[in-house]
Amino acid sequence: MKDKILTIVSTVILFVPWTILPLRSFEWALESPVAEIMIACYAVFMILGGMFTFFAYAKVKVQNNWMKACLVINGLYAVGGACALGLMVTQNLR
Repeated sequence: MKDKILTIVSTVILFVPWTILPLRSFEWALESPVAEIMIACYAVFMILGGMFTFFAYAKVKVQNNWMKACLVINGLYAVGGACALGLMVTQNLR
């Protein structure tokens, strides 16, 4: 039962980063402080989602085929989120 729950949570985590696209269509979401905070929050969520999926796959041993796909995709999201945060930090240090 916990295998299915962890797989469902990892699957939901796959789709949450895409919710930034409709949010960015609003004008208030394109202004400076809101845009940076929103991108940072999504990046942190993507990193934590990748860590959660890795933990579920490696430590809890939820190793079905769908979880493998979630691990790859959430891992890519985590790397992208880390790059986004890294770019934001280096930009603010200048």
